[in-house]
Amino acid sequence: MKRRRTAVTYLIAVLAAVPAYAQEEPGVTEGQEEVSTYEVDPMAAVVPFGPGEHLTYTVKAGIFNVGSGFMAVEAIDTVRGHPTYRIHWKVKGSVLFGAKKIDDDYTSWLDTHSVMSRRYVRDVDQGSYKARRTYEFYPEELWWERTDVADSGDLASALPLDEISFVYFLRTLPLEVGRTYAFNRYFKEDGNPVRFEVLRRDQTEVGGGKFNTIVIRPVIPGASLFDEGADAEIHLSDDEHRRIVYMKSELGVLGISISLHLEEWEEGQPIYPTNADQG
Repeated sequence: MKRRRTAVTYLIAVLAAVPAYAQEEPGVTEGQEEVSTYEVDPMAAVVPFGPGEHLTYTVKAGIFNVGSGFMAVEAIDTVRGHPTYRIHWKVKGSVLFGAKKIDDDYTSWLDTHSVMSRRYVRDVDQGSYKARRTYEFYPEELWWERTDVADSGDLASALPLDEISFVYFLRTLPLEVGRTYAFNRYFKEDGNPVRFEVLRRDQTEVGGGKFNTIVIRPVIPGASLFDEGADAEIHLSDDEHRRIVYMKSELGVLGISISLHLEEWEEGQPIYPTNADQG
């Protein structure tokens, strides 16, 4: 069911990491019970999303419907004492007339105070190609660790981001047409600089309606979704919500471009202080 709430104007905030207020809880829990309301956190960065946001998509290859997907801010989890948005992306379908299955799953834990990633799980299943990678990020010590295999390295930034959390960071930017934003915040050095080219303002029509949008070309060198050769494009709603209305990317393993078209959405709950919260 589509549901719209009164818009809350947001500011851009990238703050220094600070200790969390909550008791440590398991960060990766299957079937974790969700809480429908959250207390306002005076240290939370002001962002255009919150827990409970759920965007539902039709997945297409060309003009053909080939599957479905969602992008959700599922809950507030704590990771090593730090409150994080648990962001979950899922795309499932089949292409090449059913010959190749797609079952891709991404989860990122984005710090609610500093807008940086503290954990990342990438589980890709594209036909014969299957890869699951789980990362822990330790920004205070400037290193990352893979927990599915014995691998680790230096973080490229004290405010690291993975390819999913980078999209949510993108939603906080002012996005001036004709400008290219460059950041050295991808967690691996060889993935930098990450670039967002703001191509134009447009109108994008999807199953969920017609939206005024800002069209961005993201490039994260070596990242599966947004590498230079993926010819990726993201259309964000040109309003305070910055919803992902449309996204396309080439699946490098299959050599096929797929696109996500917004169908329905649920609004998230802001956890940062608003004028109403301040009296």
